[in-house]
Parts: sequence; structure tokens; C-alpha cells
Amino acid sequence: MTQELQMYTSLAPYWSLITPAEDYSEEAAFYEQLLIEHCQGAARTVLELGCGGGNNATYLKKRFVMTLTDLSSEMLAVSQRQNPECEHLQADMRTLRLGRQFDCVFVQDAVSHMNTEADLRMTMETAFQHCRPGGVALLMPDAVREHFCPSTECDGHDDGVRGLRYLEWTWDPDPDDSQYTVDFAYLLRDENGAVTTLHDRFVLGLFSRQEWLSWLEAVGFQAHAVPMDIDGVEPGRYEVFVARRPVS
Repeated sequence: MTQELQMYTSLAPYWSLITPAEDYSEEAAFYEQLLIEHCQGAARTVLELGCGGGNNATYLKKRFVMTLTDLSSEMLAVSQRQNPECEHLQADMRTLRLGRQFDCVFVQDAVSHMNTEADLRMTMETAFQHCRPGGVALLMPDAVREHFCPSTECDGHDDGVRGLRYLEWTWDPDPDDSQYTVDFAYLLRDENGAVTTLHDRFVLGLFSRQEWLSWLEAVGFQAHAVPMDIDGVEPGRYEVFVARRPVS
């Protein structure tokens, strides 16, 4: 289930300082190639579930007609400023039903917030219902059980006088369940030089590759996993689930 997180609400105006769009060019090109390669027939339209601030769409919209959805109105506002030519809809990826289908459905790391089997399977059903026969869905969690590794990372950026730095601490308090924890500590510097500290806790889903594949196939997809292969990413750390809806 999703949580109310400051990253996606009060910190939305700082989104470009957390994860700037220019960092996404190579990653988006990787997704674009997968969508084109695995979609049967022309790949023209894409529904993105959990678009966040629209960083992937900044690049994908050059190739596809994008419909972007997110649960957070604050994040949608960020994406709308960055991608004004794209359709934006506030919606829960578990329950969205637009009554129309797309060539492709794309769900990047937002799918990791589906931290129970029930929530994840509902999201897969949403993807299936909105994917035309012969179309393809890409789902890319932050972790699968086979490759999970505790870690500590830090990053952040400046924008004029404003600045943000964060510490990201990934750990698993209970290896026997299907969730893991990511704690974020933020240092924010405002326009007047004042610095404040905030904390977020993400509780994310951690499922095996076979669970992902079996649940995708249970909703009707033909699915397989491919490694994320881009410069700067540790080989084998991430997997993308490629799911095609059969024509018949």
C-alpha cells in the first residue's frame, strides 16, 4: 500500500534538486527501446502509471503520445510544468480504469510502493486492462528479492540559493516478509539560507522474480524479465519485467 510521503507532497517543489530530469536521458532511452522492440505493431501511445515529476516523460514524449498518471497532485503539478503537452490524470494505479487502451503501459519505480501481493496484483490488472492486444507493459521495481542488497547512498543538488542533500538508507528489518525499508534524511536550504531537516520512511515491496512473472501471467500477460543494461548501473542490480498482452 502507498504511504503519505513528504518527498511526493511538501518536497515536490524541490523535486529537481532530488532527481533532475537530465539524469534520466540514458535510462529513458533504454525503456523506449524495450517498448518499441516488444510491442507487436506500432508503439505510439503510452500510459505511465506513477509518473512522479515526469522525468522519464521528458524524453519518452519525443517518441510517444503520453498519458501520465500519479496519486500525488503535487507531483502531477511538477510534471505538468515540465510536460505541458502531455495528458495528466490524478489516479491510483491500483484502481484506475480509463475505459481505453494504449499500445504500451509503463510503470517505473513507483510500482515498488505496491508492498503487498494484493496491491501489486491490482496494479498488474490495471496495466493489463489498459494495454491493447499485442501491446506491452514494462514494470520496473527498485528491487527483486534475488538481487536485494542493503545500501547507503547520498546525493542532492543546488538551484541558485536553494539546495537539498539527502541520505538514503536501504535495509530489510525482516528478511522473511515481502517488504523492505528505505529511510530518507533530507537537509533543505531555502532562499534565505536557513537549513531544515526532514525524514521519510518508505516501506516497499520485495518479491521474487518468479512471483512477479507468475502474477503477471495470472492476469493474462506473457512475461519475462530482462536486466537493466545502461552505463553507471551495476550489472544485475535491476530487472525490468516485460509483459505482452496476447492478441488472442
